[in-house]
Amino acid sequence: MDLHTVVEVVSPAAVGQWRPGDAWLAGGTALFAEPQTDVTRLLDLVAAGWTPITVHGHGLEIAATCTVADLAGYAGAEHFTAFHELATACCRAFLASFKIWNVATVGGNLCAALPAGPMIALTAALDGECLIFGPDGERRLSVTRFVTGDGATALAAGELLRSITLPAAALTGRTAFRQGSLFAHGRSAVLLIGRRDGAGLVLTVTAATVRPFQLSFAEVPDAGELAAAVRATIPDDAYVDDVHGLPAWRRHLTARYAEEIRAELAG
Repeated sequence: MDLHTVVEVVSPAAVGQWRPGDAWLAGGTALFAEPQTDVTRLLDLVAAGWTPITVHGHGLEIAATCTVADLAGYAGAEHFTAFHELATACCRAFLASFKIWNVATVGGNLCAALPAGPMIALTAALDGECLIFGPDGERRLSVTRFVTGDGATALAAGELLRSITLPAAALTGRTAFRQGSLFAHGRSAVLLIGRRDGAGLVLTVTAATVRPFQLSFAEVPDAGELAAAVRATIPDDAYVDDVHGLPAWRRHLTARYAEEIRAELAG
């Protein structure tokens, strides 16, 4: 979609250049998807040339401008087995063409904050921490706190998402992935990821809910304990209600997939 109100593009852009009427531009797949009548200037982040994925001693840092294709094709850090398993599954959850994979970015998916965003699921499940740049400096926030609702994030005016760091401790070990949709090739209506964390279990719920929810257990719970924890953690009004699925159905699938993941990772 043409953004007919835009009169200037700043490339490359920096944090201090932001002013009312600006929008940060990375892949643009969300920005150009609907009218943006209040946007008069685009600040180009891709031209900044951030390295898509960087390996650190403490884990992986994924630039906000890292494309889905970059993520799916990344073959480094082979010992981070959980990352590679989940990255592949979450990239496929886009159900998008190679054209979208080559343009859409990890950061854009988080900032769009759509419940079905698979990059939200990936980074939340792997305990991702967002690095945020803004006029007042930088701050860090977990992915589960960064996405605050359907289409809403914790970003303040003038702030941008620079990168997401995944800690090494979360990038290995066994994982389990479940995705549900009303259609064989439809948007994710429920997406759950489980991860063994030592003797315990970490369960992340996305797509079914307006924001990501994460449940952590010191030891793998039994079926009853898990079901009770899911009910206590996710309020009924947090389940999404749209054409891709009713809240009751999403709640049912969430409980079913949670138990499947528990049983799979308990073995």
